[in-house]
Amino acid sequence: MAISDVKEYTHLTPEEVDQIGRELDQIRADIEESRGAADAAYINRMIRIQRGLAAGGRAALAYGSWSKKGRRPAVVAGTAMLGLAKILENMEIGHNVMHGQWDWMNDPEIHSSNWEWDTAQPAEQWKHSHNYVHHQFTNVLGYDNDIGYGVLRMAREQRWHPVYLGQPIYNALLATLFQWGVALHDLDLERIRKGEKDPREMKRQLKQIGRKIRRQIGKDYLVYPALGGPGWLLTIKANAAANLARNLWSYMIIFCGHFPDGAMHFTEEEIQDETREEWYLRQILGAANFEGGPLLHILSGNLGFQIEHHLFPDLPSNRYAEISERVRALCEKYDIPYTTGPLHRQYGQALRTIMKLSLPNHLTKSDDPAPPEPPRDRRRKSDAERPARRTELGGWSRTSSHYAESDRGHN
Repeated sequence: MAISDVKEYTHLTPEEVDQIGRELDQIRADIEESRGAADAAYINRMIRIQRGLAAGGRAALAYGSWSKKGRRPAVVAGTAMLGLAKILENMEIGHNVMHGQWDWMNDPEIHSSNWEWDTAQPAEQWKHSHNYVHHQFTNVLGYDNDIGYGVLRMAREQRWHPVYLGQPIYNALLATLFQWGVALHDLDLERIRKGEKDPREMKRQLKQIGRKIRRQIGKDYLVYPALGGPGWLLTIKANAAANLARNLWSYMIIFCGHFPDGAMHFTEEEIQDETREEWYLRQILGAANFEGGPLLHILSGNLGFQIEHHLFPDLPSNRYAEISERVRALCEKYDIPYTTGPLHRQYGQALRTIMKLSLPNHLTKSDDPAPPEPPRDRRRKSDAERPARRTELGGWSRTSSHYAESDRGHN
């Protein structure tokens, strides 16, 4: 169900909305004031563990390449460690560092402006498509490119086309090749299809993506296999398996946070003259949490607290569990939906939506509490049509001087 007026949907008075905003601002202030050595120690520990897993995995694979007797257990252990290292780097470290969660430490190595993560999408493009577009316009039809990633139909308000009959196949391919799909995400394939993309910007992005892809392929499928000696083919297979595990895991975690029942979509009318307090409400209604223990939350980048992440994307991820207790109590106080559930249920609901929306609306029943408005075309907006609204979403640079310097640096 697409909501055009959050206040009306939640039955809140303007005074209540203002009070909710003040209480959420206070949560932010409390966490910012209490950040310190324990938080810094946490992210540094995660980085050490991640690098240890990666080094251990490479060492095990190298041993397996030379030892016939211990080859199988070494390769299995090496692949598992390498997969965990890639998951940890992408989810709990790279994603959160690039949100600026650790910028307050003033550590140049662990800073959003410097971190380049171990995946195919360049960090600068990620920070634009994710930090700026997705977090600012979460689940707003026509604004948020993460609704289906330009491939899937994820809202009943999106006009159906026969091409969506293949949606179950597209979904399987997206999950399997997730890092490569994400690499193309900031290109905005829909605007390219409609001839609305600036050719100069598209060329710049494609060059940047090409450089990053060459680096990733060279690292995983040329350099490390060459160092592996006679077992180079085993190293290639292990790297491919580790990348596949990371792709499937990150895909599932992201879909569990945005597409279960209860994660609402919004019309463009909702964000007209949207206040900070209304933005807060939209983040609560547009995201979904999942339940689990500390290890699950670490491996998922603490995105099991997706609601808290959307409210406070630049606060340290290790504090989200603490923040969630206060946010959930606030939602109960004002009778605001707070969507959460077991991981398997959240993904099962997202998968059911993918299957159902491959068909026209009249062939399926909505799982939402009220029927959606009639489908309508909602053209993807350009940056010029997406006004700048929030400062805490993480920085990104896209200026003429930036283009020139970037091109000079790689020619």
